[in-house]
Parts: sequence; C-alpha cells; structure tokens
Amino acid sequence: MTDRLLTVHQVAERLGTGVRFSRRLIEERRITFVKVGRHVRVPESAVEAYVTANTVEPVILRPMSLRRAA
Repeated sequence: MTDRLLTVHQVAERLGTGVRFSRRLIEERRITFVKVGRHVRVPESAVEAYVTANTVEPVILRPMSLRRAA
C-alpha cells in the first residue's frame, strides 16, 4: 500500500474547509476512511476521488450572435 493516510485536519486542509466538514464526511460515510485503533485516517486517493466525483464541469453557452430572438 503506497497510499498515504491523512488525518482529519490534513483532509480539511486539502479540501480548503474546516475540520468539522471533513468529520461530517466521515460520519456520513461520504468518503472512505480507515480506523487505526481509535484514530481515523483517510487515504489520499479517497480525497482525490471525492473531489473528482463532486467536480461540476462548466456549461458551455453558445455565443449571443447565434441565439434566436424570442
């Protein structure tokens, strides 16, 4: 296993959110985590997968000159 395990604080830092949000992701099982004794760790790949799964692509609009008048 070459995947680095991150703490809850490191996950929050990676996502640019507060620790409370990363704890909620774990509690709601919306992100993969590992229990190491009483500690909770999140694999780096799980954070990347979460970001990828929740990435919204921009909508490409047609130029104004090609739109029809109503």
